[in-house]
Amino acid sequence: MQEAIVYSSSWCPFCYRALALLAKKGVPVEVISVDGKPDVRQQMAEKAGRTSVPQIWIGTKHVGGCDDLYALEATGELDQLLNAD
Repeated sequence: MQEAIVYSSSWCPFCYRALALLAKKGVPVEVISVDGKPDVRQQMAEKAGRTSVPQIWIGTKHVGGCDDLYALEATGELDQLLNAD
């Protein structure tokens, strides 16, 4: 199973939703907090092209934010991505 990297903030309800879905699926997750870390948020923005959290990568693929993750789940593509070699 692919690992997920999630840039997150402790006050973000979308982050909690995304992390809950990944946990339900048993996905190993590395959470990178941007709270009080403008340099980390800047790195995230440069990698993702977005400044909002969460920003989620599955393996090396940037999938976007919470809504993007749930859209992949709705179409079945999330499982394919998680189980890709």
